[in-house]
Amino acid sequence: MTGRPAPAVLPPSLRPWLGPIAALAALVVVALGVLYAGHSEPGVVDRWIIQSTADGLRPPWRSVALALDFLGEPAGAAMLVVAAVAGCLLLRRPRSAVLIVAGVGLTVGTATLLKHLVGRTIHGDGNLSYPSGHTAFLTALALAVALPTTGRLGLDRSAGTSLVLAAALVAGAAMGWAQVALGAHYPTDVLGGWCTALAVIPATAWLVDRTADRLVDRMAVAGRRERR
Repeated sequence: MTGRPAPAVLPPSLRPWLGPIAALAALVVVALGVLYAGHSEPGVVDRWIIQSTADGLRPPWRSVALALDFLGEPAGAAMLVVAAVAGCLLLRRPRSAVLIVAGVGLTVGTATLLKHLVGRTIHGDGNLSYPSGHTAFLTALALAVALPTTGRLGLDRSAGTSLVLAAALVAGAAMGWAQVALGAHYPTDVLGGWCTALAVIPATAWLVDRTADRLVDRMAVAGRRERR
């Protein structure tokens, strides 16, 4: 080993915590997918939450919900990703930029695949709803930014894990509220999208670090051979 050209995007101190969390999140995604496969009606929990918010959105909250929803649409999502990647490159954090692109892409791709596999619909018009892609996207982006930030700040395991989970919770709750309030998803769709990001991003971060480390080692070996 010759050292890394850039800090790890998955700090070693967080791996013992995030591994089990990612595995648990994946189990929740699968369990909810099996439970609601082929359904077109809200579940018991969905009905209870929907009834508690039956008054609907009133100004200015509807505008807030629509603005959050836009961030999950292709144009809004692209703007956020480009801004985040640009920030990483300006700070000379290439691994973080790769994590954002690869992690968010894999999360959205996984959510899209799951929608077709589960086949849950909403409003009876064939719109696939499980899991929520909007929620998965914003949660994934928040995680992809928070993970390397914990390493940059030098946080310990407890503080780092708290920061990462808080970022995921805030992003997921905000987008999830918007999706349920606008009637685009059931609450369990939102939970599935949130857990999808929690399962995919840590695994992607580990793969990014592992691949980058191998490339560094190979370049170091090639450099030593050239000097002989």
